[in-house]
Amino acid sequence: MQSLIAIFREVRDPRDHTKQHDLAAMLFIALLATLCGCKSSVAFADFAAANLEELGEVVDLPHGAPSHDSFSRVFRLLDPTELERALRRFAAALREGLGLGDSKGVVAVDGKRLRRGYQRGRVHLPPLLVSVWDAETRLSIAAAAPPPGADPGNEVAATLHVLKSLDLKRCTVTADALHCHPAMTAALIERGAGFAIKLKANNAPLFDCAVAAFAAADATGRLARHERRDNAHGRQEWRSASVVRCPDNAPALPGLVAFGRIQSERTNAKGATSRRTHYVALSHRLTPARLAEVVRTHWSVENHLHRQLDVVFHEDDARARKNHAATNLGIIRRIALDILRAHPDTRSIQRKMNLARWRRDFLLELFTYMR
Repeated sequence: MQSLIAIFREVRDPRDHTKQHDLAAMLFIALLATLCGCKSSVAFADFAAANLEELGEVVDLPHGAPSHDSFSRVFRLLDPTELERALRRFAAALREGLGLGDSKGVVAVDGKRLRRGYQRGRVHLPPLLVSVWDAETRLSIAAAAPPPGADPGNEVAATLHVLKSLDLKRCTVTADALHCHPAMTAALIERGAGFAIKLKANNAPLFDCAVAAFAAADATGRLARHERRDNAHGRQEWRSASVVRCPDNAPALPGLVAFGRIQSERTNAKGATSRRTHYVALSHRLTPARLAEVVRTHWSVENHLHRQLDVVFHEDDARARKNHAATNLGIIRRIALDILRAHPDTRSIQRKMNLARWRRDFLLELFTYMR
C-alpha cells in the first residue's frame, strides 16, 4: 500500500497554491473507492467522508475529506502522461511482487473509446485510450491517449507514442489491421519485439501479396496446417492455421518474414454457417500451431480487459468528460482491475469488488501483492 502511495507521490501536481489536499492522498482514495465500486467524483467524495477516520491512518488528511469538486478538479487538470507513468511504475512493482519478471509472451495493443466521455457537441469523438496488455498474465503494461498536438482520436499516434517508453524484448506484439504499417513494425523491431499484426485489404499491396503466396502454397498440396474443432455455447467452430514464407517481391514492411492465415467456419444452433479468412503479417516464421495460439491469445485484451472495464466498471457509461477527466479515470480503473486480478481468490472481479466494499480486511489484503 505504501509503495503505491509512493508511486502516486511522483505524479506532478497541476494545481496552484490554493490547493488544500495532497495529490497522492487523493489519487489513492480515488483508487480505493474504485476498488469498492465507486465510479465518479461525487462517489469518491462520499467514500472519503464515510471512511475519513480509517483513511487518516494511511494518508494525511489535515483538511478532512476532499469534496467532489476537489476530485473533479484534480482529474480534469492532471496531465494523463503523468498518471500513465504511474501506471507503468505500478505495473512493474506488481509484476515484481508476483514474481513474474518482464513480459515475454504475447502483448496485445488495442484502442478503446470512452464512449460517453465526449464534451458537448463532440459526440462523434469520444476520448481514446490505447491499452498495452500482457495477454498471457492478463495484466496491463501501459495505457495512453494520443500525444499533445495529435488528433485526439488518432490511435496510431497514441500507439507509437506509448511504445517508445516500453521494453518489449522477446515479446510478440499483436494488433489489428490499423497498425500494419512501416512505422509500427519499425518501432517494434527497435524495441526488440516481434509482431503478429492482422492484415486486411486497407493495405492492398501487402494483402494481395499474402493472398497470392497462400494460393501458390495451396496449389502444391504440401502446405502444413494446424486444425482445431470446438463445440461450445451452442455452436460448432473449426479453425485452420497455416504459415508461408514472405515472397522476395513482397512490398516493404520492416521486419516482415512470413504471412499467417487463419481460416474459420462457425455453425450456430440454428444451423447457419459463416466462414472467414484472416491474414497476419509475421516477424517470425511461426509454426501453424503457435500462430493459432498467438492469434487466439490476442483476444484476451477484449475479453479480459475491455469487457471487464465495461461490464464491471461501467466505463462506457462514465460521464466524466471535461479536459483530461475521462482519460485519467480510465487509467485509475486499469490500475484497480490489475489489483483485483492479482489477488489469488477465485471469485469473479465483481465479487471481489463487493468483498472490498463490505470487508475492510479484504480491501487491505488486495495490496499485499505489491512490493
